Amino acid sequence: MTQKPLHNFHIPVMGLAYTIDSPIRVAQYGISSVISIIDDEILEKMKNFYNKKFNLDYFGISTKTEDYRAKRVTAYLDMVDDIVNEKFESFKQEISKNKEALKEFMAMLPNTSDLKNSLQNLINQKDNWSSNIKNFIESNLKPGSIDVNIMTKVDKDNYQNNEQLPVMYNDAHASLRGFAKSKLSSSMVLSAGMNPRLYSYMEEFEDFFPDENGNIKKKIILKVSDFRSAMIQGNFLAKKGLWVSEYRIESGLNCGGHAFATEGMLLGPIMEEFKQKKNDLIQSAHSLMTAALEQKGKHVVSEPLEMKITVQGGVGTAEEHGFLLANYNVDSVGWGSPFLLVPEATSVDAETRNLLLRSKEQDFYLSNISPLGVPFNTVKGTSNERLKFEKEAKGKYGSSCPKKLLALSKEFSPEGTCTASRKYQDIKLKELYDNKETLTEKEFNKRKSDITNKACLCVGLVNAAYMEQNLEIKGEKQGVVICPGPNIAFFDKEVSLSEMVKHIYGNSNILSDNQRPNMFINELKMYVDYLRKEITEYTAQITHSQTKKWNAFRKNVLEGIEYYHELFKASSFFSNGLSTIHHQLQEYKLQLIAIDIPQVEK
Repeated sequence: MTQKPLHNFHIPVMGLAYTIDSPIRVAQYGISSVISIIDDEILEKMKNFYNKKFNLDYFGISTKTEDYRAKRVTAYLDMVDDIVNEKFESFKQEISKNKEALKEFMAMLPNTSDLKNSLQNLINQKDNWSSNIKNFIESNLKPGSIDVNIMTKVDKDNYQNNEQLPVMYNDAHASLRGFAKSKLSSSMVLSAGMNPRLYSYMEEFEDFFPDENGNIKKKIILKVSDFRSAMIQGNFLAKKGLWVSEYRIESGLNCGGHAFATEGMLLGPIMEEFKQKKNDLIQSAHSLMTAALEQKGKHVVSEPLEMKITVQGGVGTAEEHGFLLANYNVDSVGWGSPFLLVPEATSVDAETRNLLLRSKEQDFYLSNISPLGVPFNTVKGTSNERLKFEKEAKGKYGSSCPKKLLALSKEFSPEGTCTASRKYQDIKLKELYDNKETLTEKEFNKRKSDITNKACLCVGLVNAAYMEQNLEIKGEKQGVVICPGPNIAFFDKEVSLSEMVKHIYGNSNILSDNQRPNMFINELKMYVDYLRKEITEYTAQITHSQTKKWNAFRKNVLEGIEYYHELFKASSFFSNGLSTIHHQLQEYKLQLIAIDIPQVEK
């Protein structure tokens, strides 16, 4: 019998290092969070930092060590597990002896929690208070999960002495192996689409398969943005005997980091499809998986295993949180960007946190700074942006590219080059200047900014963690890149972990402005703006297929609006703001219809 998690929210991965040590900070309270494990260098540095801080005996792993990437991942995760377990033990001791500490912990639990009610009954007992509480806590409490994230596309080939190493040494493969060999019993979140080679690599590790009792030590979570993709990926893995334990659905645009816009499919209709068809996912994967396990001679599971559906992206109030749980039957809701304002939970330097607190709605935007060529949510005024402008004023473009995690362009070298690197940008700018005479000034400036606006994410996304702990940063100054979702615009206070959790469960409110639109309206606005901008900025020749794509996008958004009208009519949630919501839905519908989709000239 598996215990239910204490909380019905989780902290998703943020950047490369904003949640690098979140489990060490929050897991003892039963809160699950996700560590990015693609950058072995920051894992090694944070391991050394905690090694000293807690007087542990983990050894350093140099880049000269055979398979150092995977070994660094394993060592860091093992260390986090040790620290979390130790903190959890002392936390249990504290709340079983100290009534005030126990009450504070209970105040952070969901109001619907059976555990909270049981603890309240025990507190009210006069006799054997401490021993009863102690026994209950031992049996019912467990720390939050130490989950990990791998962005599947960040899987660069690696070389040694100009010789390409086998695929197992690719970045994402090495990270996966590092997790598989760790002692953790937790989940691996795979994001940014399917990487068949990486998915197949999982078959080599026993921990991903069910044991004789149907338990899986290392679970698989897929981050997806639509049902079709979930079904394809789930079945692909099931054919290998691998079970997807959770589908984590994220809003295409109302999220932090890379934004993978769906074809106009809004979050509500996507969630509705998962709710209606969850059983199809389970049955399809179960029959494929059973056949595969039999063929491999592994333990076969007679009944389908547990499959969770969770959702994240843009949630900001307890009412929205409760609505997602109740209406779509989800198991957990991800709260990401607001936790960047909780120093107890995330790793952010003071300057960047203050920037987030000061920034308004118009300061958060969908940028083109990612070398992956995917739109990337960020905020104006970061130290990375400032340093970039200073360099460009002196005619210097691009980064020195010390880590090469995103050196994925094979245009100039089989080993790969990053489009944010100085090397790449120098070549592209020379080509552009050589053709300057053939371009209009507008075309020239557009192409120049397309080349130079790429930022070094590998360094920019980890610097905040170094700065927060005063760790030395070597190499050229890159400043900080931060990638919050636009929803953070409505949060303007630094808060404690306890205050944030109480806000999530509706026991307090940390939003100072009541004008924040509903999360579904916020996302709808982003999709309307996205379509308008895409059409306005489209410079290539208009084709039938492009026009068809835009029309399909608009049709999907319009269908989403109709779905919301019906949904909010029937729901007991959001009653205070219903007339505003219906008015806003109508307003965006008119804006959408008014967008002029260019036709192909006859």
